[in-house]
Amino acid sequence: MIEIERKFLVDTNLWCPKDSGNLIVQGYLSTDKERVVRVRIKGERAFLTIKGKTQGISRIEMEYEIPVNEAEILMQMCYDFPVRKKRFVEEIHGMTWEIDVFEDKNAGLVLAEVELSAENEKIELPNWVTQEVSADYRYFNAWLSEHPYATW
Repeated sequence: MIEIERKFLVDTNLWCPKDSGNLIVQGYLSTDKERVVRVRIKGERAFLTIKGKTQGISRIEMEYEIPVNEAEILMQMCYDFPVRKKRFVEEIHGMTWEIDVFEDKNAGLVLAEVELSAENEKIELPNWVTQEVSADYRYFNAWLSEHPYATW
């Protein structure tokens, strides 16, 4: 499957959560530029995800559900520290936006992502979106697991 997404910084003075969000904890078994292997625990479910090299705003992404107890074991094998964030989902102008409010060493960072069906797909940006950071590797979760936002 091809993942095509755009990523933006969020102005938290203009955006506020509409619910309590869902906690996501994820760690990285590989952060190589050619491939990223992630383990994620989201509530009562867990996933192993392999992402290929980013080209533009697209990359191959394969995701598999795994037992939570196995994800917890894999999490112990991950690099550095896990990325913790609360995810909020909003439907705006017919698009699904995922807003991530980071915690721990990445606290203070709030990112919004929207998945597209094509790189040139037109989208209407919410008023709380600021700078686009889709191509800025510093905002990739794999990078944040090794270089936390608090150290920038």
